[in-house]
Amino acid sequence: MLKIDNLINDAKCYETVRQMRWPEGVRCVWCKSEKIKRRGMHLRQRDRQRYHCHDCGRDFDDLTETIFAHHHQPLRKWIVCLYLLGLNLSNEQIAQELGLNKDDVHQMTLQLRSGVVELKPEPELKGTVECDEVYIVAGHKGHPEAVKKKADSDAAAD
Repeated sequence: MLKIDNLINDAKCYETVRQMRWPEGVRCVWCKSEKIKRRGMHLRQRDRQRYHCHDCGRDFDDLTETIFAHHHQPLRKWIVCLYLLGLNLSNEQIAQELGLNKDDVHQMTLQLRSGVVELKPEPELKGTVECDEVYIVAGHKGHPEAVKKKADSDAAAD
């Protein structure tokens, strides 16, 4: 059986992450400086570029401070998982396609969804905003008889 995971490679995934993350060139993830020096490749993931910032002196790589950082799964698995999430596949189907444990895929999809939600911009309302069917019940949530009793005693006091 042909699996989608076998059709893409890590080098292309890392190159895509670099282009999307730094469209105008690599900048330090800590201080945003442009004074960056390449510092070889990651030990276990050969396509993952490492960098050193001359301004703040800190090191980082392609995935530092992203939702893909600090995980043992290859980047291509994360990218394919994200793609399959977009197709609305279940965690079990994704696990089967990627050849992973369903609990691992569950953690991956949770993290991917939370990352998408974090990046979603707050909606801005402009112009006239209308709202249908607004119900306002004062006090005693779930106990309308308590509100009615109070309203009756207020009327009697008048």
